[in-house]
Amino acid sequence: MISVVGVLFDGFAYGMLLFLLSVGLSVTLGMMNFVNLAHCTFGMIGGYVTVTLMNRLGWPFLATLPVAFIVAGAISVVFERTMFRRLYRSSDLDQCLLTIGIVFVSIAVTTYIYTTNQQPVSLPGYLRGSIHVGGLTFGAYRIFLILFALVVTVLLVITLEYTRLGAQIRAAVDNQRMARGLGINVDKAFAITFALGSGLAGLGGALAIDIVGLDPSFALAYLVYVLIVVAVGGLGSIGGTFAAAMLLGISDMAGKYYFPAIGSFLIYLVMLTLLMWRPSGIFGRR
Repeated sequence: MISVVGVLFDGFAYGMLLFLLSVGLSVTLGMMNFVNLAHCTFGMIGGYVTVTLMNRLGWPFLATLPVAFIVAGAISVVFERTMFRRLYRSSDLDQCLLTIGIVFVSIAVTTYIYTTNQQPVSLPGYLRGSIHVGGLTFGAYRIFLILFALVVTVLLVITLEYTRLGAQIRAAVDNQRMARGLGINVDKAFAITFALGSGLAGLGGALAIDIVGLDPSFALAYLVYVLIVVAVGGLGSIGGTFAAAMLLGISDMAGKYYFPAIGSFLIYLVMLTLLMWRPSGIFGRR
């Protein structure tokens, strides 16, 4: 049986993946009050950008990651400028209907182009294999994933909390009229927020291929996990999203290792328990 340390390690790596996929939705939903159920579509776009660049153009894996971030973020800006912004003052139902429609359209388009087959990806040799420490074995790719996600998390916190851009974004979403009065370009701040959140989802989608696979159902299958992380962590809280992703990632992995018959349901039990304890999420403010 796998050791507790091994379960914690794999769960932590999986949690990091959930965090990258979820944090953008937590920001747009919590700060902008926009229910974007199409968020994982941008994760799927990042994944397909990576497999296309690697398998058809021969790009190295690491070189595809910034491209996945940029392409997913750029496409989200197009969506935000042409469709999402028209619904900022609409009801949650209108926002849900539009964004879930985008999910189904994206699945159909992806199926037409790439078929329903799982997309193969070949990681470089230095990310393959395992590292042995003190009698324990740790996957090299999972170590890379954890370190990479930690760096992204630190950069995200610094950007939103300690830079002029972050202050403008927070001012724009808190009080649009006052922000405009102070000379802040609110439309630009919203577009940057969407691009940043969707770009992170695209990055998460690219990093997820080797662990969870990639096919057109990705946008819908992982929407459930992303919503769970955002709900448990609390809207608009990066720290809450991080804590929820780690907790749920480890719980999900422990359930699948130790209770394989019911392991897939453990994450839902944890979610129900936490939301009964904290209905607004672990670090939710409302």
